[in-house]
Order: sequence, then structure tokens, then C-alpha cells
Amino acid sequence: MTRHTRRWAACGLLALAAPWAQAALWLDDAGHPRAAAREAVQWLTSAEQQGLRPADYDAQQLSSALAEAERHALPPGAATQLDERLTRHVLDYLGDLRHGRADPARVQARYDSATAPAPDLAASLRDALARGQVHDAQRAALPPWPQYAELQQALAHYRGLGDHPAWQARLPALPGGKLQPGQRWAGLPVLAERLQALSDLPAGSAVADTYDATLQDAVRAFQRRHALADDGVVGKATLDALAVPPAARARQIALAMERLRLTPLPEALRFVSVNVPEFMLRAQRHEAGSVREDLKMRVIVGKALDTRTPLFDEDMLWIEFSPYWNIPASIARKETVPKIRANPGYLASQGMEFVGAGGVSTAVTPENLAAVLAGQQRIRQRPGPKNALGDIKFMLPNNQNIYLHHTPSTGLFNRTRRDFSHGCVRIEEPVALALWVLHGQPEWTEERIRQSMGLPRPVIARLAEPVPVLLTYQTAVVDDGLLRFVPDLYGQDALLEQALKQPRPQRLASVKTTPTAPPPLHTRAGAAESIAAE
Repeated sequence: MTRHTRRWAACGLLALAAPWAQAALWLDDAGHPRAAAREAVQWLTSAEQQGLRPADYDAQQLSSALAEAERHALPPGAATQLDERLTRHVLDYLGDLRHGRADPARVQARYDSATAPAPDLAASLRDALARGQVHDAQRAALPPWPQYAELQQALAHYRGLGDHPAWQARLPALPGGKLQPGQRWAGLPVLAERLQALSDLPAGSAVADTYDATLQDAVRAFQRRHALADDGVVGKATLDALAVPPAARARQIALAMERLRLTPLPEALRFVSVNVPEFMLRAQRHEAGSVREDLKMRVIVGKALDTRTPLFDEDMLWIEFSPYWNIPASIARKETVPKIRANPGYLASQGMEFVGAGGVSTAVTPENLAAVLAGQQRIRQRPGPKNALGDIKFMLPNNQNIYLHHTPSTGLFNRTRRDFSHGCVRIEEPVALALWVLHGQPEWTEERIRQSMGLPRPVIARLAEPVPVLLTYQTAVVDDGLLRFVPDLYGQDALLEQALKQPRPQRLASVKTTPTAPPPLHTRAGAAESIAAE
């Protein structure tokens, strides 16, 4: 049973029918609403505070029906119907709040690893009503991600800016196409007003008649929060970001909240998450009832045009140092073989070789190239400084052949936009991640890790405990206490918007396949390491 199937088992009316069939939940014996009913309807009418839509729960109609029941006691039949209707919509709301309103299949996300135990929402509601503390049921349904509460606060702030005067007039054209230090510009007062409203410029800051150091610092802060080069120069990209109305940012935050609901919190003590459009990896752990961040680094992800990094979760099971790169058949056909044909010396210069039933060959012959194109041979790149995987690969077996690895092209990490890979995730600090992943395995010291990364053959380090890896997608994120926005790299926000317009999904169980086993271990005296045979 998947997480989403469990949601419907826990939130469906069948879960409530047996214990509560004989008594009304929300109305008293005289047909008047109880205090709990008024509070629950308030949840539904204010669902926008959670990034949800009141209309999905008939909030206005239920509010009117309760108001009528306050004035005039309902007859038994009408009271029963209203009670059941309110129960149904409250359970829908609690289920959406915890697990999301959208169907994950419609947003190209598949998360099915073991997750932290979710509350039985129906039981939570029943118990909260019995104790006269119905608000506890809503609290229990909140997503467990720490960032959720911060995003909720940000949502309220940006919704409060909807009618702010700073966005009532357009910013004028920039002098010479960009605003640089010391320049005059008619838009400076409006610029300062927007930056103050967004908390990038301290409230009450005086506005000079030129683009001074105070405004430049505020612009840099804004640029950092919007995935822009923080040079303090207002160019087209910065001006476009400043022009985005608060209502659009509020919707972006609401979508990020929905993404958190759709993304499971791993049950494992330690896990890794990669936020694809943010180009960031975080190593996290459960501690004292919360989630702590131990490590953060920049990453490179799949190209938006044609090799996107998929969204899923899998367990990391082992690390491979000094790996071979077995070039995928599609890349070999489209890129590698044409390069070899154009320059036969390319194979040797890149440390590549042909591998097939007949063994290994470095001879560039028409027969070998034809065999690669026919799928009878493959091309692999030997460990070394030019290996496309760098000197380390973090293995999370999956049927899409996606994993984390280093890269020899380290200069790309300095780019603001970093979608350059064929789908795998390239990491900036492999040694730091390896040390974190191998925590609790003292034989894997930093010295041994670095030594293993420079060998001519692969070395395997099997993890003592699997480490879940989540590939996620959020364009609004709270990082170090600051709200940051990033571009919708793959158009996933638009896809999620469409999914939210569809009828509520009927969740079906899916079967998780057994992961591929790592290469067999071979023991060498004094060291628990493995040489991977190709």
C-alpha cells in the first residue's frame, strides 16, 4: 500500500462510519452547531492560509448552512445530512493538508520509499473531538517538513502585499539599459518602496537622489533571494524579477507548500534531498523531533531542454570510488560515436575503450563502431582525470540510471543556472558528502577516501545503513531563514497548477521493485573494500 493509498484509507468516511454512525459529531441534540463545528468550518473558509482552496470543501455553503442552523434548529434528517457533509469535507481538508491535493502521477513525481509514520487523520479527528480540542486534529495533519511553517508565514506576508502601492505603478525604463552605482533614475523611490516591502531594505531607510550604497546592498540582497548574480547592478533580469507582483509570488509559495505535502519525509534517521530547480543538495537528519541540516552544496542537474533529472526517491546503498563510466547507449549513438568518427584519436584522448563479449578493445574500427550502434558493444571511460563521473559515484539503484557523482568540469558550479548534465546529479563537494554518508564507519577516513578516488580501478564502499535520496522540485524555499525564489526550470509549477484543477485523485497502490544489489565484496587484508569488475 503506498503513502497515497494509506491517505484515503485513513481519511475516508468508512473509517468513521462504524464508531460514529449513531451520533452527530458537529451538531447537538437540538440541531444547533457545536463550537467544534464553527472552528472546523473556519479551517475550510481560511484554507488559502495553507495554500489550499476553500471551494474544494464547499466552505461558503457550509458556513451559510451553519449560520442557518445557529438561527433555526435543524430537523433530525437535515441535521444528519449537514453533519455527514461537514465530516466528509473536513476529512478531505485534513487529507489534502497532510498529503496534498494533486495526484503525484500528474506532476511526474514518484515517491514510494519508507516514510515517517503519518497520523491516522480520522482517528486524530475523533480523539480531538472527544477531548473538546478539535484544533489538535488540524495540528496533527500539518506536513512534517520544518520549512512548511516558514512558507506559510511567507504566504501570508506576500498575500498582504497584494494592494501595496509600490506595485501600482510600473518601474520606468533603465538609463542605458542598466542602473549602476551613482546614477540617477526616476524609479529610485518606487525601487526603495518595493525593497522595503520585501524586507530587503530596512524600513525607514532614506532614499538618496542617486543609486547609493544603501540601495545597492538592498538590491544585492534581493538578487541573492531570486537566484540572480548579486552584483548590485539593476539590469533586465533584476528589473523583471522586481516587476513580478506579490500575488504571483504568493502562488509560487502555495505551490511550494503543495510540493512539500506531496514529498514524503523519510523515516530513516539521515537522508539527502536535492532540490532540482534550486541546484542545491542538502544532507539532513532527524533530531529532537525536527529535521536538521548538516551539509549543503551546489549541484548540476539535467538539461531542461532534453535530459531532465526525474523526481523520485531511492536508497543510496554504496559509493564507488574511481568509477568507470559506462556510456549510455543513447549518448554513445548521439554524441560519442560521431565524435570518434570525426576524430579517431578521440577515444584514446578521453581514456575510452570498447567493451563487448569478445573483451576490451581500444581499436577504432568500423566494426567496433557498428557494434556499438547495434547495441552489441558499449563504450566505457576508464577512471582518471577526464572521466565524466569525476572520481566518485554515489549509487542509488533505480531503473532510470540516475545517480550522484563528481565531475571534472568543476567551473560549472560557479554558474547561476546549472542544468548541464544528461540527467544525473553532479555534486560540488564529493569528499564532504562521502564523509557524511559514511558516518559511523570509522574505517573510511578522509585520507582513505581521497586515496580511493585516485586509483586506476574502482573501489566500493558499502553503506552500513541505506541513505534515502529525494529528488524534489520547489521554486520557493526557505534557506537559512530567508525566503528564496528560483526559476521554474522544467515548467513543473505550471504542471502542478494544471494538476490542481483536476478532480481529487483516487490513489492506487504501486509495487516498489527490489533494488539492484551492489557488486560483490572482495576482501583485501586490512581493508574492507571491493574492486568492481566490469
